[in-house]
Amino acid sequence: MTPTATSASSAVPAETGRTLAADAPFFIVMNAGSGRRQSDATRTVLERELGAAGRRFDLRIVDDPRKLASVAREAAAAACAQEGVLVGAGGDGTLCAVAQAAHEAGCPFAVLPRGTFNYFSRDHGIPADPEQSTKLLLDARAWPVQVGFVNERMFLVNASLGLYPRLLEDREIYKRQFGRSRIVALWSALSTLLKPHRHLRLHIEHEGSTTEIRSSTLFVGNNRLQMEQIGMPDEARALERGLLVAIAPRPVGRLMHLWLSLHGAAGRLSDSEHVVSFTFGRITVMHPSKKWKRIKIATDGEVARLPMPLEFRVSDKPLLLLKPEPAVAEANRS
Repeated sequence: MTPTATSASSAVPAETGRTLAADAPFFIVMNAGSGRRQSDATRTVLERELGAAGRRFDLRIVDDPRKLASVAREAAAAACAQEGVLVGAGGDGTLCAVAQAAHEAGCPFAVLPRGTFNYFSRDHGIPADPEQSTKLLLDARAWPVQVGFVNERMFLVNASLGLYPRLLEDREIYKRQFGRSRIVALWSALSTLLKPHRHLRLHIEHEGSTTEIRSSTLFVGNNRLQMEQIGMPDEARALERGLLVAIAPRPVGRLMHLWLSLHGAAGRLSDSEHVVSFTFGRITVMHPSKKWKRIKIATDGEVARLPMPLEFRVSDKPLLLLKPEPAVAEANRS
């Protein structure tokens, strides 16, 4: 399968910001997995910045990750009822779970970045500094942004199957042992890539035709910053046209996988002849064996099992995100 310039029927409409009511309350859902100290620090900043501005907020700290989605839905319902904003505080996985609740309810969404990589917030120019991101809540407008889906599961940054979900599971084991940092994440990735892995045979339906690919992983991206960092600028620009990007390494050995990863880390992945990429608005992924009923899927760092076939698509409805004005957001991207 070769790269294609597909036109999207579900692209995010031309950007127009929505101004919120000056007294709109904030319903903040935070994953306590980041640590009690960070939770206390977040509450202190909220009380200082929002309290000084006379803005109401409701902070809901989730101690059990299994309850994150249900707490987010409850907070989204409250936000809709009071014409408020649903806010996610955490890394990309937490933000995605809370964002899906906002997307389903139709209320504005905002983020307080608390993760390791923070691809979503960085791509939209939202400051990582707790005080700055909290102050942004007070006067930012809500802008439509693109989100992707695999079946009924939403993703803000990326979704994948094959080797990548295994890499994420191994990374969590390393984090529990050595703590959360980019160095630990990279070391874990190198360790996983050097382990034996199998190649998947996948049938991909795209615009009326079916293509078979063999690869260790299928990666679907929805984040300009991530695409640019691995050296795929053309694919990054395709996201601005309402498309998603699929990337799959050709069948190669472990050392070549490691080499490809290093190439990506150096921002030169598009130079490699061992990688297939294409853009799309919607694809269906199937496995030729009927025994494959469910498969592990990673969405924004969270792993789950989803039923086959898999449908990857751009959502027809954008997410309304509180973020800086376009020129400021672009200047803040890093």
